[in-house]
Amino acid sequence: MDLQVFLESFIGQVSVVVVIAVLFVIIAKSDKGGFNTKALATSAVLIAIAFALNQITLFRMPQGGSITPLSMLVVVLVGYFFGPRQGIMAGMAFGLLDLLIAPYAMTPIQILLDYPFAFGALGLAGLFRNRKKGLTIGYIVGVFGRFICVFISGVVFWGIYAPEGSNVFVYSAVYNGTYLLVEGIITIVVLQIPAVKNMFDRLRKQIAEN
Repeated sequence: MDLQVFLESFIGQVSVVVVIAVLFVIIAKSDKGGFNTKALATSAVLIAIAFALNQITLFRMPQGGSITPLSMLVVVLVGYFFGPRQGIMAGMAFGLLDLLIAPYAMTPIQILLDYPFAFGALGLAGLFRNRKKGLTIGYIVGVFGRFICVFISGVVFWGIYAPEGSNVFVYSAVYNGTYLLVEGIITIVVLQIPAVKNMFDRLRKQIAEN
């Protein structure tokens, strides 16, 4: 069966939902082996907010990819609040939700790169959660991780859309860098606003205390 047809079928959609559910179970598993309902509930809310923001496109690229109002930041917050494991799993779940709503499938590797791997990379932000300016640094690293995934996908799978005679590596870098860089710059500027930074720091502290 064609991969695109499978993903649009009932069985394909159920399969994706099952994988998302497994990822949420991993998010909820605490480092001590228990069940962290706080991480599960908070991550679910943040992913829902990020998904809603992702549907508001400020600009959409012709072959996929768009500039949204801070949707990547909301995914990054899971890693910032709970750590890289939860952040990566949350990002992968978010990517699979995107796949569920608007699938575009060529090969299994392309799906992995464009959806769970690309958005899962945003969770790398959790590695910097305890550093000074950790949210900003983590966000930059997470977005760069997403860029690497979609850049590789652009070279291997989407290069057919490159203008004739152009370098496929340059095409992929410019194409994917355009929307990621614009949203990234907007988000970083927002994160430099003291009230915004303090709000996220307070939320993280409250989550840790509770």
